Amino acid sequence: MNTFKTLSTIFLFLIGYASFAQVQIVGTIVDNQNIPIIGATISLKNTTNAFGKLTDNSGKFEINAPYGSYTIEARYLGFQSYKNTIEISTGTTFDIGTIQLEVGTEQLQSVEVVGRARTDYNSDYSFSSTKVAIKNKELPQAVSTITKELINDRQAFQIADAIKNSSSVTHTGFYNHFNIRGIIQAEDGQLINGMRTRQYYFLQPITSHIERAEVIKGPSSVTFSSVDPGGSVNLVTKKPLKENRNEVSATVGSFGTLRATADFTGPLNESGTLLYRFNTAVQEARSFRDLVQNNQFLITPSITFLPNKSTALNVEMIYSNGVGNLDRGQPLFGAINGQFDLNSTDISTNVGAANDFYSSKEFMVISNFSKEITDNIEFNASYMKQTWEEDLAEHRVAGSAAVDIAGNAIPTLAELRYTERQQFWITDNYTAYINFDLENDSFTNKFLVGYDGSRWERTVGGASNGARRYRRLNGTATSFDPAEAAQFETIDINGVIAPRPNVDHFDLADPNNTARETSGYITSEFAIPANLTTSNGIYIQNQFKIGKFSALLNLRYDWYEDIFDYKGDERSFKNEAFIPRIGLTYEATKTISVYGSYVEGFQPQSNTVTLSPATEDFFWADSPANFDPLESDNIEFGAKGEFLGGKLTVNAAVYQITQKNLLQQDPNDESVLIERGEQRSRGFEWDLTGYVLPNLQISASYAFIDAEIIEDEDPALIGERIGGAPEHSANFWGRYDFTHGALRNIGVGLGTVYRGDRLSWYGDRLELPSYTVFDAAVYYRPSGIDMQIALKLNNLFDETYWNGALNATRLFPGAPRNVLLTTTYKF
Repeated sequence: MNTFKTLSTIFLFLIGYASFAQVQIVGTIVDNQNIPIIGATISLKNTTNAFGKLTDNSGKFEINAPYGSYTIEARYLGFQSYKNTIEISTGTTFDIGTIQLEVGTEQLQSVEVVGRARTDYNSDYSFSSTKVAIKNKELPQAVSTITKELINDRQAFQIADAIKNSSSVTHTGFYNHFNIRGIIQAEDGQLINGMRTRQYYFLQPITSHIERAEVIKGPSSVTFSSVDPGGSVNLVTKKPLKENRNEVSATVGSFGTLRATADFTGPLNESGTLLYRFNTAVQEARSFRDLVQNNQFLITPSITFLPNKSTALNVEMIYSNGVGNLDRGQPLFGAINGQFDLNSTDISTNVGAANDFYSSKEFMVISNFSKEITDNIEFNASYMKQTWEEDLAEHRVAGSAAVDIAGNAIPTLAELRYTERQQFWITDNYTAYINFDLENDSFTNKFLVGYDGSRWERTVGGASNGARRYRRLNGTATSFDPAEAAQFETIDINGVIAPRPNVDHFDLADPNNTARETSGYITSEFAIPANLTTSNGIYIQNQFKIGKFSALLNLRYDWYEDIFDYKGDERSFKNEAFIPRIGLTYEATKTISVYGSYVEGFQPQSNTVTLSPATEDFFWADSPANFDPLESDNIEFGAKGEFLGGKLTVNAAVYQITQKNLLQQDPNDESVLIERGEQRSRGFEWDLTGYVLPNLQISASYAFIDAEIIEDEDPALIGERIGGAPEHSANFWGRYDFTHGALRNIGVGLGTVYRGDRLSWYGDRLELPSYTVFDAAVYYRPSGIDMQIALKLNNLFDETYWNGALNATRLFPGAPRNVLLTTTYKF
């Protein structure tokens, strides 16, 4: 991919397009209380030209257009539209003045097929958490939303960079893997538009096609089937819009970062019944980590058909191709006197070789159909088809430090293993439901009944071949036993006799990442068995509201089947469960609601072990579905408030999550899994998002988490903290735009992330220190053109810190100080 050619083309296009403007049309949009409306859509049309713009943080807009007669229209969700005709024949500026929009009766769409109208940090609804449009204020569950505007302002080009703004979310490493409410994620894959996928883990794709990321807190099995009890990350893709909006951007930055994106949307016909969106991005990026890179190509076209007011059809495609390296983290010197030194190696240290690689490719098609049968009855159906494949060759740390012939550790040498792996997955998701709505002056009832299912197939032909351990004289490779030292080949390491490793050790004191010859390894060949996992669920949901009280009631029945060695020596394992949810909400005032809820979670073990390095090999050797399923429950109380006309939202919650039947490796036999028992997480979280001033927008959060092990095979661990969960964490981001004086085109951003000390996920229970990292940004928006130049400094004070760790051989350090420069043009 020729990135420089792409960037040059975009740059020349921007210059050429901007040259024709003759008159600047300006104005201000306010509501009936004279509060500026941010993100209102302004369209200017005549027979030959059409222009569109959104109001800024002060409710103002500027549109450049040639002389002529135009129809101007101002629209914003929840308000009546304004339309007028203007004539522009002289001058360089035409001031329309202040336009006041009156409150309207436009309602939210029942299913999300048309793009979001708002353009701020707030999103006041979630379709995915209940499958219908329920305002977050009425939802008895905590939902943190990170909109594309916040993503863009923070230049968060990966999912992990975006959702760190949410309370109770901690990034555990370099992948799309998180600790939410003190619980480490176990499920592989992500939710896209509320549907389960198998993707987005090791090599993070870029976020240019994401409208918002939703962190839906607590168990959501009642909605999404088998998902983690701490919370679920749902990515909502950008949908077509009814107005023409076009945007291109280019980014350069530290670590060899080059990125270009384009996003075009609008109607395809005059009647506006056919809408489109075309989103694409390309990236070449290296890292502060040795040998690590992440090159991405993304294309996501979509079409929405609206033949009448009662029917909607949306079809979208996501194609993502990533090539780079699977970064297993920073290894430390072996323990000296029982202690590990976090600074014994540089944070850039990587044991990989120059000829290692990782590629991940996915192709997904999602279709949504909505039909309003009557004024009170609506039918919705969705289908998703996804293919995902990976190809891997890597060197990684095999266990702990290398040993000499007597079995004594050599702290500066890391024992390595080599793996070549290929997999191909096919995923199908389907859902259909009918909702019945009844409403009068004192009573509202929304009843829903539906079915959904999924089918995950790991196809025949996958393989995971590898080399590890030590060489025996008989030509095999096994674990080293000092009692059988005479049976192993030996080498001399600086005068120390040691067993010969199958894969040469990595010298942490003198790193060398050159290409390695792998043909001489004693390699074990392992065919990954095909596997088929199916789930089916039927559910009912009822939300009713009487006066200031509302309730949300759910009951779901799920049945699962896991077929191990599919189409071979098949073994079938089945699970089934009833999953309830009950939530109550009370409108304490016009701006504040309080709620309480109880919900259960249910996860068959067929897909709960791949993300844990302690259990991943078992996933290919047998089916974990023969163990009891993971079971969880969440008790939660909270309050939600909307202030300043809905421009500022505040959410707070206290909760208790319990989870039992966790799988882990038997300390006496690594090929055997056992169940841990039970763990519990209690906490408090608080989120604030929106405009506190017309030109100051912020996103802030705080979380306290008390996560501990309740039952375990090892009595010493009972009462200990769960790995990966900080007790205290906080986030802040704010953007202030100057609107007057010499700085009127300038904006500034400031952010900080705080994480308390944490333990590694497992093994050594290594303690990682707390950290505070600051980011800063400067934005420049030149007059007369809808362009922004953003300069972002990450880790402003060059703090050394660690996001997380598996154990002492795999730490995940944060990036040192780095810079990004992004130019964005909208037209």
